[in-house]
Amino acid sequence: MMIKFISRGLLAGLIALLLSGCGSIISRTVPGQGHGNQFYPGVQWDVRDTAWRFLTIIDLPLSLVVDTLLLPVDAHHGPYE
Repeated sequence: MMIKFISRGLLAGLIALLLSGCGSIISRTVPGQGHGNQFYPGVQWDVRDTAWRFLTIIDLPLSLVVDTLLLPVDAHHGPYE
């Protein structure tokens, strides 16, 4: 019983980890998605108005962490266009 509970928790954590940083990755890799935002492009991408807005609740905090970790890269790279 306990192993089943732990495996479900690990599966949920893995799914959350795989979905994390989506806005950060998309805004940096897909041309035109960063809209020229040099700093925190993932957060900017997450707060746009779309039908997928409910995913912002999950992705926004994770994109904030990823964007913060990538601040030195963003400062060196320049605007994402």
